[in-house]
Amino acid sequence: MSQSPEEKTRSPNPKSNQKPPPIPIPTPTSLNSKTRTLSLPELWFKEQALKHVTLKMKSLSNSPLASPPSDPDKIFGLPSNDPTRPDYTSLLSDELLLQVFNNVPISQYVSNSLVCKRWLFLHGRLVHSIKVIDFGFVNSGRVFTRFPNLENIDIVHACIKMPRNSGILITRNNLSVYVGTKLLSGGFIEENDILSSDLIDNGLQLISKSYPNLRRIVVFGTSENGLLSVSSKCEMLQELELHCCGDMSLKGISGCRNLQVLKLIGCVDGFYNSVVSDIGLTILAQGCRRLVKLELCGCEGSYDGIKAIGQCCQMLEELTICDHRMDGGWLAALSFCENLKTLRLQSCKSVDSSPGLLEHLGSCPTLEELHVQRCQMRDKQAVKALFLVCKNVREIVLQNCWRLEDEVFAAASICRRVRLLSLEGCSLLTTGGLESVILNWKELQRLTVISSNNIKDSEITPDLATLFSVLKELKWRPDSRSLLSSGLAGTGVGNKGGRFFKGLKG
Repeated sequence: MSQSPEEKTRSPNPKSNQKPPPIPIPTPTSLNSKTRTLSLPELWFKEQALKHVTLKMKSLSNSPLASPPSDPDKIFGLPSNDPTRPDYTSLLSDELLLQVFNNVPISQYVSNSLVCKRWLFLHGRLVHSIKVIDFGFVNSGRVFTRFPNLENIDIVHACIKMPRNSGILITRNNLSVYVGTKLLSGGFIEENDILSSDLIDNGLQLISKSYPNLRRIVVFGTSENGLLSVSSKCEMLQELELHCCGDMSLKGISGCRNLQVLKLIGCVDGFYNSVVSDIGLTILAQGCRRLVKLELCGCEGSYDGIKAIGQCCQMLEELTICDHRMDGGWLAALSFCENLKTLRLQSCKSVDSSPGLLEHLGSCPTLEELHVQRCQMRDKQAVKALFLVCKNVREIVLQNCWRLEDEVFAAASICRRVRLLSLEGCSLLTTGGLESVILNWKELQRLTVISSNNIKDSEITPDLATLFSVLKELKWRPDSRSLLSSGLAGTGVGNKGGRFFKGLKG
């Protein structure tokens, strides 16, 4: 019998265990296929709308009100693979970018200056101090374009023709040069290794013309003309450092009316030899009357030169004499420095070869600090004359002084107003020699003894221990085996200073 369509639907399916086929999901393609075809007016309208959106996006990207992209690389204008991408930092003024760069660490200046030419120029405006290695950077004028706001410039290394690829670096008196493998007869620097004074003077003229607000300059081997150009145009110059300059070249600094700090290096053993005598010191004294700090390294001279400085430079407060070659008797001229507060002697082979009669020495009435570092103190008479001139001193610092024995140090007893004594590297001084001096100082408040092996804990007397107990500050490390610091822990020694006490350090 034939079945009706309804019965066929209701009849059991022999494959009832199989799942029915999935219902197909319409895709965009299938949907579009069922949509009707667009007419020509509709196609024209859709194309015009797309062009309008594209033009609108381009106008927004060039507008100053456009919001910056979220990508940091786009914000800072870093290079990308898309050359048409806009640089949003161009919307910022130079003044605003400079304020941003001021808050960036100096260590990142070099990397940031490589981003683009504009950033290179802006970072150059932030630099105020440089050391020039190649003198061609000055004579070509590139340094003035690259760094227009310099206040401190050092051209010493640029004035010496040394191999830049050498691995041998020699340093002496703050001067470091690279040397070759050949051994020079006259030292590490020969005359041919130094640029001519005319070339250096020409560079100084360009520097003074481009930087009228220069505050500090370090010069090598210049003549009177070069210094005259600096002194005449750089009226704000306050600090000057001269290397390898003779007496006559010092005439050029007579116009530095506002000069306050001067470092004069006449001769450096093994590097160069130039003579600065009483003539140069007198010229210096008459031309720079506002000096506050003066450092003389490797200079010749005598009583007359130091006397001229003391009489003319009445504002001088700090005098440093390093590796001097002065004639005997120069110590007596220090009494003319009426406002001197700090005296430093460094790396001197002798203090004074012939100080003369002690009653004729005089003293510095306002002197507060005496620093003697790496000096020969074998001459008892010279050391006694030094302490006599500095008898009003409040602080004495002796560091790595050779031949400082008990008899030599005993001359310091004349300094009755000492409040601070610091001894470091005085290996010949004993505990008895130290005690014989400091027990006479009734105003002593601070004592430092470091690396003085002949001073022993076991030799400390009751009088010396009593003195330790009333000090405001005690630093006691005469040798690595000293047990005084740990032995006095908790005993209250050194506590008289109250809240100003810095502690007993071991």
